[in-house]
Amino acid sequence: FFTINGPGVLSSRDAWVYNFSYLEVCNNMKRMIEFYNEQVDDYDGNSPVSDYINTNPTKISWTVNLKNYLTNKKKLQLSESNIRIGLYRPFTNSQILYDSIFVERPGLNKQYFPSHNYKNIVICMSGIGSNKGFSILVSDKPVDYQVQFNTQCFPLHYYEERNKQSPTIFDAAGDSEYIKRDGVSDFILKRARENYGDRVVKEDIFYYVYGVLHNPDYRNNFANDLKKMLPRIPLVDSTEDYWAFSKAGRDLAKLHLNYESGAPYPDVTVTGDDSEFYTVEKMRLPKKGEQDSIIYNSHITISNIPDKAYEYVVN
Repeated sequence: FFTINGPGVLSSRDAWVYNFSYLEVCNNMKRMIEFYNEQVDDYDGNSPVSDYINTNPTKISWTVNLKNYLTNKKKLQLSESNIRIGLYRPFTNSQILYDSIFVERPGLNKQYFPSHNYKNIVICMSGIGSNKGFSILVSDKPVDYQVQFNTQCFPLHYYEERNKQSPTIFDAAGDSEYIKRDGVSDFILKRARENYGDRVVKEDIFYYVYGVLHNPDYRNNFANDLKKMLPRIPLVDSTEDYWAFSKAGRDLAKLHLNYESGAPYPDVTVTGDDSEFYTVEKMRLPKKGEQDSIIYNSHITISNIPDKAYEYVVN
């Protein structure tokens, strides 16, 4: 179905490059870079790097790439323009310094989301071997490697730098720095049109995949396969079923991407949220088995939670 896929962002220094606060990401990285540059100044170039470096975790987080920069006496600096919003955990957005110098394994996310100005959507799913079961979610921003277990990402589109590629007559016109490519294959588009008619487009197929992968029958029938390999997707027999899956996938994607703007469940009540005390150590139930309320902290309680809220599980 897809021409390209790859892992999520693996920083190997989450405590430094991730934070809910833009300013904290800046401050943390400035401290680490300042310390790293001091290490470069003091390094004699003769000692083995591993014998020389200061590994104090409050000062720096060393990785293979950073040690190589030190070996080459390369000084670094912070590019604040590379700080952007990323998906750190399911339904948890965070600021991230999305810079290949400080992100040890960026995966292909730079091709999916080259900058703030390029819109895209990716299907994220657990990698092979997860002991938590198969899990799937969409994102419209860079995705961390552990949003699910060893997350793999399948994009609606991807982007190639214009100066590295020769545009064709099918590429979007304009002076954009990047050329937009389709993540969904021409092969599957041809097959889908043969089965369901010429009005099928690649975006419909993308959401069809998202719908099928949420189908309980599919996930139950292929549960063992989904532990050992990335999913294989069938093309359903009837045109009616195809469009039902595509519409369901599209509707689910809207819910999963725009959850923060969704209407609250009408009967749920939150008490104590006017205290402005939002610090939480561990949320808990009032007592075992009583799931209709959650004690957020000593000031705030969420009540009248419906049972069906517990039916939706990510990861």
